[in-house]
Amino acid sequence: MTELPLQIAFRDIDPSEAVEARIRSKVDELERLFHHIINCRVVIEQRYSSQNKGKTYNARIYIGVPGQEIVVTNDHPKDQGHENVYDAIGDAFQAAERRLKTYAAKLEGDVKSHKVPLHGTVLRLFSEDGYGFIETREGEEIYFHENSVAKGAFHKLETGDEVRLSLAPLNSAEGPHASSVAPVGKHHLYADG
Repeated sequence: MTELPLQIAFRDIDPSEAVEARIRSKVDELERLFHHIINCRVVIEQRYSSQNKGKTYNARIYIGVPGQEIVVTNDHPKDQGHENVYDAIGDAFQAAERRLKTYAAKLEGDVKSHKVPLHGTVLRLFSEDGYGFIETREGEEIYFHENSVAKGAFHKLETGDEVRLSLAPLNSAEGPHASSVAPVGKHHLYADG
């Protein structure tokens, strides 16, 4: 069962426990595929179509991953929706799976292209608020969120701890930020260069 923050919203359709159960099952599948999902929001909406004079359903999925949000929607003009809500959910989650696989492959490619991982030192921590700042060897401050810390080790970090990090491709409102942070063992030595 999923433990990540999940929001399910219904628009112009009554909430359904069966539909919610199907969505939770699909989110569990996505989590098994990609372990770095931060949160997920799913919107199920019912529309009335003039073309087939009946109800159609659409599912939109918003998946928070390190560094960005992946959005899956079928709100383009060519899409007339699905006559069955479960078909709409299935198609949307298939598209979400493809997008996550593409995102994961891009991350893997980014990681492979870096010969030496970026290192830094925890400069400031705001434990109650779930974020902190890392100082790189070059003196740059990098923002990080507790969700970006590997193995949920955020609350084990202390100011001065050495960490290995990957930068997100896009800056946040705080400036450069880490998409992943991994504490380095206390006895880890590495050569400059």
